[in-house]
Amino acid sequence: MSRTCELTGKSVMSGNNRSHAENKTKRVFRPNLIRTSLFSDALGETVRLRVSANGLRTVEKRGGIDAFLITARDNRLPEGALRLKRRVEKAAARKAAKEG
Repeated sequence: MSRTCELTGKSVMSGNNRSHAENKTKRVFRPNLIRTSLFSDALGETVRLRVSANGLRTVEKRGGIDAFLITARDNRLPEGALRLKRRVEKAAARKAAKEG
């Protein structure tokens, strides 16, 4: 399993440790990933995702996983999130057709 956020695509970055003497040693910056369950109103079920803490804050700010996916641009979403977005859009369309 790669160290990548399933919603934002944030992944491992590399850089250098710099000492006081300006020595350079390689290091990695890992995203703060959390395995979490998010409830989708459109699907009516929980979705388990491995999300960065920053991505989770963004989901909460937008008003839930459905609102986050619908407002996100397709080219910014990873492949798994894009599939989930399509499922949410289809479920929301079915729900709207059933009500209207």
